[in-house]
Amino acid sequence: MSDGGAGRLRRQLESSGFEARLYVKQLSQQSDGDRDLQEHRQRIQALAEETAQSLKRNVYQNYRQFIETAREISYLESEMYQLSHLLTEQKSSLESIPLALLPASSSSSSAASGQPSEEPGSDAPAPPAEDGRQRTLTTLLEKVEGCRPLLDTPGQRLVYNGDLVEYEADHMAQLQRVHGFLLSDCLLVATWLPQRRGVYRFNALYPLDGLAVVNVKDNPPMKDMFKLLMFPEGRIFQAENAKVKREWLEVLEEAKRALAGERRLRQQEAAAPRPPPPPADPFDDDDDDDRRRPERRRREAEAGPAAPDWVRELPEDLDVCIAQRDFEGAVDLLDRLDRHLRAGPPALPELRARVDERVRQLTDVLVFELSPGRSLRGGPRATRRAVSQLIRLGQGTKACGLFLRNRAAAVRGAIRQLRIEGSTLLYIHKLCRVFFTGLLETAREFETDFAGAHGGGCYSALVVWARAAVGLFVDAFSGRVFDGKESLSTAAECVKVAREHCRRLGALGLDLTFVLHALLLKDIRGALRGYKEIVVEAAKHRNSEEMWRRMNLLTPEALAKLREEMRQCGVGPGFEQYAGQDACWVGLSYTVVAFTKQTVGFLDEALKLYCPELHTVLLESLVEVILVALQHVDYSLRCEQDPDKKAFILQNATFLYQAVLPAVERRFEDGVGRPARQLQDLRSGAWLVRVNPESTTSVV
Repeated sequence: MSDGGAGRLRRQLESSGFEARLYVKQLSQQSDGDRDLQEHRQRIQALAEETAQSLKRNVYQNYRQFIETAREISYLESEMYQLSHLLTEQKSSLESIPLALLPASSSSSSAASGQPSEEPGSDAPAPPAEDGRQRTLTTLLEKVEGCRPLLDTPGQRLVYNGDLVEYEADHMAQLQRVHGFLLSDCLLVATWLPQRRGVYRFNALYPLDGLAVVNVKDNPPMKDMFKLLMFPEGRIFQAENAKVKREWLEVLEEAKRALAGERRLRQQEAAAPRPPPPPADPFDDDDDDDRRRPERRRREAEAGPAAPDWVRELPEDLDVCIAQRDFEGAVDLLDRLDRHLRAGPPALPELRARVDERVRQLTDVLVFELSPGRSLRGGPRATRRAVSQLIRLGQGTKACGLFLRNRAAAVRGAIRQLRIEGSTLLYIHKLCRVFFTGLLETAREFETDFAGAHGGGCYSALVVWARAAVGLFVDAFSGRVFDGKESLSTAAECVKVAREHCRRLGALGLDLTFVLHALLLKDIRGALRGYKEIVVEAAKHRNSEEMWRRMNLLTPEALAKLREEMRQCGVGPGFEQYAGQDACWVGLSYTVVAFTKQTVGFLDEALKLYCPELHTVLLESLVEVILVALQHVDYSLRCEQDPDKKAFILQNATFLYQAVLPAVERRFEDGVGRPARQLQDLRSGAWLVRVNPESTTSVV
């Protein structure tokens, strides 16, 4: 695409009067075939990618400028703080000048009154205020579970602490009671332990340089609150009263200013050239050197080794990556820092705390990316980015759980979006295609993301998830197929479709056919028994109206159709001896022919649903259906007095015994894979003495 064409297209899309519908209409009218539309689509796509890159560069540049501005403001605040400190020292120096000009009698009177004199050469020790503060910090933090590393931080001191109540930001609902510890460079939040009085549990640690304090306007009954902002979240706390709230706001701001001033001074001292050491004086007092050496060692320990510039700027760079959703870049920075720390000296506690806070923020963002509330249209591949970065952060188990939870929500949403319209079989085809395709894509993506060492023991979680997903599928499947409105034939076709889709997953080693059978077993058993009742009731109704008359099919075409139906039922040869002997007449009753077709049809549909767990139910149902016809024939033989009708009944009984029962046995054995003793017993019962024409016993 030429620059001129791209410019014209950009100006057209950016114009204030641009209408998308009119633009598409004109484009479709002017385009010459599908190729022109594809080329125009590629030009628009290239323009969209260029715009996205430009927007990303602008966001990055603005964010960098914001960080630099914030740093400059912090430097100015520290300079103003230093200036105020210098003015205070000058004021105190000017006020102390007249005291030095007082007569000696003042000193004498001071000594006489018992006050200690402070001469320039006095060696009186300073009050141990710093030691007292350290002891107080140690005593308090020992009551907080999980913050032992803070006790080992050199120069750490307690500034302020107190009880607070945390509230939920959106609905202002009370969450929990906490205790805040404001230290010299960070804010520690600990939760109460109700069962242990005076003991807390570590909740969060926020560096002061990344913390913003906002006063919340009182809105009764919610009052005495302030908000702490930490990218990318915020927390609201309520103080005991207005005075305590004001103290929290003041000490937080003062601690932030003091921390910024200290860091500014350290940077200036590190940047200033160091003068050469003075020549050693052999007459120096060794006691003064011994007295200064511990203080110098303490300052050197606090300063620590100088870190590279990229290490000092790492927390800010991580903020930029998180804001731009450059998760790969953020994890790359963390990997680089980890390699640097393994090869060199340990990191400063201050840097480690700031980096750990960014790691927690990055993890929260990645967890949000995998939450079920996010858009699920991208399929399993849309989660790969967040999953891979969580695995790199050592959160493989969490990534596995979030990935499967995300896919469960996607499966549930896809099933709910299916429109229940048309025939049941059409709906089941759509349901199986949507569900099993999603299941297959999830299994492939899982194998890609968690293969090898990264997967660990996550494959068992995939199996558990797949079983639960099949449960969702069966709920939707059974609600439509086994609702009592569909025939057994339709139910059998639907189950067959589901089984075929389920077998395709076996290529990935995820065979869920057994799970599907186990979940459908109850519904299939109920469908078999329900349809058996329908067949039995229909047979009984026909038996009640039985007149034992021959069938008259009226036309040769009807007779040919019945011959074909009997052939499909497997009783064609046995039927031929009763058909066509007298025009369109058949030497069987309507009841026996209808029973034959319905019984074989019931068996064929039931065999489509067959599984070993259904063997007993199917066999019992089939025997019950057959007994309805056989017992009716037996009863008719015993009750009929007309010799002609009795001979006709015996002719129908012969057909049932010699043609229908063997056909049913063969069909059952072919479908199940083994013969059924119960079906064989039907031809050897005591009642067959009257029905079986081959019996040596005379018919009663």
